[in-house]
This record gives sequence, C-alpha cells and structure tokens, in this order.
Amino acid sequence: MMHLAIVIPVYNEGDVIYRVINTLPKKIDRIAKISIIAVDDGSTDNSAEEIRKTKAALVSHSYNLGAGSATVTGFEAAKILRADLVVTLDGDGQHNPKDIPGVIKPIIENKADLVIGTRLKNHKGMPWHKKIGNIGLNVVTFLLSGKWASDSQSGFKAFSHKAINNLKLDSLGYEFCSEIIMEASTKNLRIKEVPIQVIYNSYSKNKGQPILNGVNIVAKLIFRKITG
Repeated sequence: MMHLAIVIPVYNEGDVIYRVINTLPKKIDRIAKISIIAVDDGSTDNSAEEIRKTKAALVSHSYNLGAGSATVTGFEAAKILRADLVVTLDGDGQHNPKDIPGVIKPIIENKADLVIGTRLKNHKGMPWHKKIGNIGLNVVTFLLSGKWASDSQSGFKAFSHKAINNLKLDSLGYEFCSEIIMEASTKNLRIKEVPIQVIYNSYSKNKGQPILNGVNIVAKLIFRKITG
C-alpha cells in the first residue's frame, strides 16, 4: 500500500479551487494514504482563504513565481510527507479527478516512472488555438528530448518516488512541462501516456498560456538545452 500526494499549483483560482479540492477522491485502490498539497503561487485573490476551508495542506509563495516553481515546491512538500508517488493537476477544474486511478496505475504496477495524462487522444472541446500550440510544443519537446509525447504540456502527470528524487527542474514557468520530459529522457526514466478527460468550460478555456507565449517557452527551452 502506498502514500499518494496530490499537488495542485494555484494562481488566482479562488472561484473554483474549493470545489476542485473537494471533488478529489478520498479512497483509491492500493493507496493507503492520500495527501493533498495546494501551492498558492502568490495569488492576489481569495485562493488561500478558499484552500484553508478544505483539508488540503497549504503552501504559499509570497510572490507569483510561475507554475513550474509552484510544482517544484509541491514536490518538496511531498518529499517531506514521504509520499511514494505524486500526481499533479491544474487548479482550474479542467482535470477530472476520476482519472487519477488510471494515471497512477502504471506507476503502481512498476511500469513507468512518469505518466502523462494526455488530452490529445480525445481532444473534443479543446479550443483550436490550444491544439495548435500544444502540437507545436510537442514537436519542439521531441527535438530537444528525443521523446515523443502527444500532450507534452499536460499539467496532469504522475511521478514515481524515483522520478521525484531524480528530476532536477529549474524552469519557473510553463516551460517546465517540456523540461520534465527532457529530464526524464536524460535520466532514462520510463515514460507512459494515459488518455484523460478534460472538462472545458468558459472558465477553464480562459486559463493557460496564450498562444504567443509559446514563443517565449521555446526560447527558454532552447536556452536550457544549450546551457544544460
């Protein structure tokens, strides 16, 4: 039986974060304990107050540092709690908590160290600009890592204990999604993909990165590769 930590980076999600946390599963087969870690990345709204109403552990950044930084902070908290595996998911409610058992299954069965929940296997409802942006970043990630992922930018991932302790992540922003795959490739970690359902509504569609920010992400990834 294993200890699962669910890490949720949060930035100005006060309207939905209470519901997101309270819809997470209370029990999962072959998981003895579930810890929820919400990392408030310098939110300027009431996100922290909403998190405090739940049973999640709240870790706060004084300033907005970026999704990558918030995720790494969550990893460090999971290490302190001695979690055996970690799941990350977005705080905007676009991920279906019912998919968590499927995403962690390859790790529980010792078939993977990193599992990517892919939206691109069933992308119904995904805005067209997000599809194009994700495909472009998939190609860039492949060129830099040698590993193909159908949804390299997915925030819904699972990590084994080995992955959490071996991945050295430096990126502060959304480029960390590609950095994870690059690092996993360098460390010869086993990578698998699992299809997930995405819940798109007017709120979640307005979240994430504008397509023009993809240029900035690519530039940072290339710089990391060169200086790496």
